[in-house]
Amino acid sequence: MSINVDLINPFVQGTQTILRDVCKEVPKLGKVYLKKSPYASGSIVVIIGLTGDIKGQVIFSLDKQAACSISSKMMMGLAVEELDEMAKSAISELMNMILGHTATIFYTKGIFVDITPPSLFVGNDIQISISKIQTICIPLHLEDGAMFEIDVAIQENYS
Repeated sequence: MSINVDLINPFVQGTQTILRDVCKEVPKLGKVYLKKSPYASGSIVVIIGLTGDIKGQVIFSLDKQAACSISSKMMMGLAVEELDEMAKSAISELMNMILGHTATIFYTKGIFVDITPPSLFVGNDIQISISKIQTICIPLHLEDGAMFEIDVAIQENYS
């Protein structure tokens, strides 16, 4: 089963818009590529499911540096050196905002998408396995050199 590449652009647009508006961050898009399952992720992972005309999941993968940087920007510049509950909440909410905006972009194209609440995982050597759906990785480079990835594993659910 293959992914319609035109379905990937709303994820890039949604992410760049929210990072710019909420975090005053202008990320640079890296080279988009296919990932093979299972794969290693960053030490912080946020998973949000998609239902409706598109089904699947989006996995945001960050390292600690990126998570602390983004959390700090979301909390108006408050220094964030450890991922406490407030920082984790900020990361989850940002990813929720990104996919909410992405769903709105899809809606303007006549594609209905609903999102599930985010699930955040923190650990070392997190392995992600996605069966039956190809995963497209969208790497984003933040201004401070940190990076995070958006792994999109979706399929069309309409005719």
